[in-house]
Amino acid sequence: MGRAYQNKKESMAKTAGQKTRIYSRYGKEIYVVAKQGGVEPDGNLSLRRLIERAKKDQVPAHVIERAIEKAKGSGGEDYDTARYEGFGPGNCMVIVDCLTDNVKRTFTEVRQAFVKNDAKLGSPGTVGHMFDHQAVFVFAGDDEDAILELLMMADVDVSDVELEDSLITVHAPHTEYFKVKTALTDAMPDINFEFDNITFVPQDMVKVEGEDVAMFEKFVAALEDCDDVQNVYHNAKIDE
Repeated sequence: MGRAYQNKKESMAKTAGQKTRIYSRYGKEIYVVAKQGGVEPDGNLSLRRLIERAKKDQVPAHVIERAIEKAKGSGGEDYDTARYEGFGPGNCMVIVDCLTDNVKRTFTEVRQAFVKNDAKLGSPGTVGHMFDHQAVFVFAGDDEDAILELLMMADVDVSDVELEDSLITVHAPHTEYFKVKTALTDAMPDINFEFDNITFVPQDMVKVEGEDVAMFEKFVAALEDCDDVQNVYHNAKIDE
């Protein structure tokens, strides 16, 4: 299914508590993006992409609308971005992206998730150079050459196009996200994306096995329990 699709970090809303955290994270991110770039999706492409993602993840409309209304006000919270890098169980590499109104609190919570789960928090840049910041699209298909030609004809800078298990994965520089999506949807109006987002794609995978598997899952769960954590990226490969 493509490396990025296999390893994308998406919280699975299996309980009411998890759903609440997902809604909260989307609400916070929508608020920040709308505050910074404007509340009209047509004029704020980052906001439009985020709203589309939220709807796909079944975030209620009132959560999206409330965040945008909040961004229209002159007050509101001030959030900072924070990124933490390090090594997880099994020596896999991990990037943790956060939005926070209290950097000291967030650092403490993230550090505890590392310390308590056989992981090692590093300094900025420790593992980031081993990931590519890319736009990734996954959809059903059987002809990767035709997709590559389609994108090249649309003057899109494409990093890679893969075909695996009847799914096509397109990798492109993150700055090409909207050009890729526009080219694909114009050519195939009925296209249904299994995944489309800007993400960190690992350059190499690390197999996590044995006792490290349970520890890795516990580690990721601990990070997801942190309210300020927005996304967790890693290069762990776990055989199912």
